Amino acid sequence: MKRKIIKVLAILFIVLSASLFFVVNYFYGEAVKRGVELYDGKKEQTVEVVKKEEEPSTLDDARNWFKEQNLEAVSQTSFDGLTLYARYLKNEKQNNKAVILAHGYRSDSDKMGDYAKFYYDLGFDILIPDARGHGNSEGDYVGYGWHDRIDYLGWVDVLIEKYDIEDIVLHGNSMGAATVLMVSGEELPPQVRGIIADSGYTTVKEELAHQLKHLYDLPARPLLDFTSMMTKVRSGFTFEEASALDQVKNNKLPLFIIHGDEDELVPTEMAHELYEAAGGEKELWIVPGAGHTKAYEVATEEFEHRLSQFLNGIIH
Repeated sequence: MKRKIIKVLAILFIVLSASLFFVVNYFYGEAVKRGVELYDGKKEQTVEVVKKEEEPSTLDDARNWFKEQNLEAVSQTSFDGLTLYARYLKNEKQNNKAVILAHGYRSDSDKMGDYAKFYYDLGFDILIPDARGHGNSEGDYVGYGWHDRIDYLGWVDVLIEKYDIEDIVLHGNSMGAATVLMVSGEELPPQVRGIIADSGYTTVKEELAHQLKHLYDLPARPLLDFTSMMTKVRSGFTFEEASALDQVKNNKLPLFIIHGDEDELVPTEMAHELYEAAGGEKELWIVPGAGHTKAYEVATEEFEHRLSQFLNGIIH
């Protein structure tokens, strides 16, 4: 009888372990593995906001302008041997200043074209990387900004060594915002003058926990714990260590945090947490009526005014 109980328990353990592995592997594939969309943007309710007449045409003109530009292909080899690609637009004004635009999750460099004309008109060169595991860059997993922060140190070096850039600004959206926030905690050369983070999350663990609850009404534990372990084995980092919140504590640069008050993908509370934790000079703008990364679309004129003020304050 005792042997029979042990056998049943052993079979039950094997079945449960196999089921858990299947679920964890599935979630890893959805959340971390390259090329599968976890978040369906249609699920986020977009709040309709009355915009000034000139605002939509401003963004439309910027997108059309960007499509017509001839950008130079640039590459670097990452610390772990991946070939990473970016596109570079040289400004005819030769001001020796540049912005690195960091795109979001499951996106690519094309999606940051809205911001290119704004910066170009201010005299900036434009560098837009494809993050590891995105676009033309190599990599079979999403780094959520953690390994990307080291990649961005490489892009900073490219600007300094190849293009003799003297003033550099980092500007990121969503995962790109988390990326530049994570970069802020590293030792940066004096050419990096400031950081702009739009709709960034605090930690990967907290963001994925929010998505599980918001999209699937599932608890974070134990699924995230086991998926984090699998991510460590397969991708080299854990959800716990990938923390923009910890990194900004070591920030010494001027920091501008932007977030919409109707953001359902990355809770607005995360912007307040990041702002409170951040070192250095800092500014927080919570944009009324804006969903995830929609501040520029919702308040185009004010967005450009605030960014211009920030940039004028850090680059002379």
